[in-house]
Amino acid sequence: MTLPVVIVGGLHADARRATVARLLADVPGSVVLHHDLSTAAAGTVVRTVADAGGILSAGEAPLVDDCACCALREDLVPELRRLADDGTTRLAVVELWDSVEPKAMAEVVVAGGLTVTGVVTAVDPALVLPCLGNGDDLAECGLAAAATDARTVADTFARQLEYAPVLAVVDSDEADEQDRELLAQLHPTAHRVRITPVGHPPSAPGHGKAGAATGAATGEAAGAGRAGDPGRPGAHPGGPDDRADARSPLVRAVLAGFDAGSAAAAQHPACARLPAQADAHGVSTFVWRRRRPFHPERLYAALEDLTCAAARSRGRFWLADKPDVLLHWDAAGGALCVESAGPWLASLPDAAWDLLPAVRRAAAALDWHPEHGDRCQHLVFTSPGLDHDGLARLLESCLLTDAEYAAGRAAWKRLPPAFDTLLEV
Repeated sequence: MTLPVVIVGGLHADARRATVARLLADVPGSVVLHHDLSTAAAGTVVRTVADAGGILSAGEAPLVDDCACCALREDLVPELRRLADDGTTRLAVVELWDSVEPKAMAEVVVAGGLTVTGVVTAVDPALVLPCLGNGDDLAECGLAAAATDARTVADTFARQLEYAPVLAVVDSDEADEQDRELLAQLHPTAHRVRITPVGHPPSAPGHGKAGAATGAATGEAAGAGRAGDPGRPGAHPGGPDDRADARSPLVRAVLAGFDAGSAAAAQHPACARLPAQADAHGVSTFVWRRRRPFHPERLYAALEDLTCAAARSRGRFWLADKPDVLLHWDAAGGALCVESAGPWLASLPDAAWDLLPAVRRAAAALDWHPEHGDRCQHLVFTSPGLDHDGLARLLESCLLTDAEYAAGRAAWKRLPPAFDTLLEV
């Protein structure tokens, strides 16, 4: 029997637990597997398996190379295989610890030969902006997964949010329309499912049953792109049967199917599906695209202002002195990460194209320019109170001037390499 596996993650712990409770209540025979990495300082990771009635088993996994997240990877697949072999579990819910990113775990589970049917990030809209503005290291917050974990709260939350095709959005008295709009603009293609917290009645009839034993949440669709219509939950081979609440939008969403390769491609700098221009409820997304390269020194001098201009910015760009290198822009929490994402396809011989994924070739073909190929500036800024005009002026000032552009590539490559230290060249 194929065991459907659903991964639920996110830094918003209360939202994550409400989402898990909803799944356990809606799918009889489901269990949740959770690894608590907060005990890593003592040298172990605590694993629990529970159903709607409470904990079924608990155990410990030793650290691997002083890395709690590595211990999770080593322990997760064998535990899921044990549940699959047992034959009584209809749905396995993997609840990730706070700072664990769903991409890594989804790929581990798929590589282990198991079937991931859905990946969910649970979100409280009122906490989205505070998380994106939090530049603290995870270690300072007690959330690091290893001694060498250098991630921040902001960049971790951004990756958790943008990777998952399904967002479980909890009702929050503190959230307003601006909070919800910010969430929608950050991940416009996500299938958003509304989750009502414990003890609250559903806001619309017929959307789930309150689980008295577990204080289960109730859910309803909350707009935006769908992963497809999976039909009733009982239709999944070997998965939840007709006893599952077929009306539950969350159950339908997590059984819709998941492709780890497509999810990874959607996050790759060369072919990422970046948000489109938007403006509502005081939140804006500004999309800036140009074909002319940046002057390395002028862009470097503007990095601080550009990084702080928006709660979140991301995209791809090119520098005049490095015309063959596709550079990734990733900013949140007042910090910017710039790194090489490999070559632009225009810099490669035709024969090399056949060795690349089809999605990469398609993205380049759709964005092809007769002179520069797929080289482009494509940066997206999302934030409340965004200054579009000021951003545009600053970005334009960083491009090559007409005279610099006319000098040609040989001259461009002689420009001062201002980004070499940042790129560790």
